Amino acid sequence: MRLRAFRYISPVIVYVGALRSFSTTGWEVWIPIAYAWVVIPLLELFITPDPRNLSATEEELARADRTYDAFLYLVVGLQYAALVQFLFSMNQPGLSWLDIAGRIWVMGIACGTFGINVGHELGHRASAFEQFLAKSLLLTSLYMHFFIEHNKGHHKRVATREDPSSARYGEWIYAFYFRTIIFSYLSAWEIANREVKKKGGRALSLQNEMIRFTLIQIAFVTAIFLLFGWVSTVCFLAAAIIGILLLETVNYIEHYGLQRKQLPDGKYERAMPAHSWNSDHVIGRLMLFELSRHSDHHYLASRKYQVLRHHDDSPQMPTGYPGMMMLSMIPPAWFYVMNPRVRKAMNSS
Repeated sequence: MRLRAFRYISPVIVYVGALRSFSTTGWEVWIPIAYAWVVIPLLELFITPDPRNLSATEEELARADRTYDAFLYLVVGLQYAALVQFLFSMNQPGLSWLDIAGRIWVMGIACGTFGINVGHELGHRASAFEQFLAKSLLLTSLYMHFFIEHNKGHHKRVATREDPSSARYGEWIYAFYFRTIIFSYLSAWEIANREVKKKGGRALSLQNEMIRFTLIQIAFVTAIFLLFGWVSTVCFLAAAIIGILLLETVNYIEHYGLQRKQLPDGKYERAMPAHSWNSDHVIGRLMLFELSRHSDHHYLASRKYQVLRHHDDSPQMPTGYPGMMMLSMIPPAWFYVMNPRVRKAMNSS
């Protein structure tokens, strides 16, 4: 089973490419971008999805294998190593605008694909150590409130009108960006305020996790400014924005158009595999630590990434996450491909 775990080594490839991008100029800077947005989507158009699940014995062995966790911990170190190298590199003299833009996009991919995504996986763990690592990764995109809103907001309200992270049928992704970013942030404050009051504390105090997150992020950006200067700071902020938009693009495609039924008492039916879009395309699954098996993740959020399952009743995307993210950037094409699938999924649920 340990050899099976090493299938998830692909993020290291991206980080090696990122470190190369931050130490070179010209077309080589753009190699990780081409890998993520050209090579992988093209391959996934031709590679057959793999819906197979682990057997009960294999699942038990995978759940107990700490190698899978070690890869997540490795990403934390790689993320900060890449960030430091990026910050140093942006002060390099003689960079062209293409070099600067390429490096920012590469760092943005690292922030969104691994910083927030692996932070998401670790944020669902029960141990304080792993939750600390989750928050550390989210810090690299200045999106620490995601830890609160995703776990205590999104998972409760997914596929309902009340959830800012669930895209509505016919909603353009560019409108979704504004709605989800603004209202997810406000939701995190509401949840944090409510929780601190439940414990008998004051909302305007360091007991409030959102206040702590805000101060940490301000201190982080201030430290970058003092250590690396204003140019690197601006470039970091641009990379963080790209990371945030990548996350929200994933949120858009994961639940687009799917709705849970509202019961007579006003509550909603339980979130089932049918309320999340699933993708069994192998390359995206490995690169994103099985994030694309999203139906099972929402069905049982405590399941670790290596044992997430395919469900026959979950709606399937026509290709992997990278390709679907690119398709979503062209709303008419996205609606043409996805709206008939949404109607079919909702009629069969």
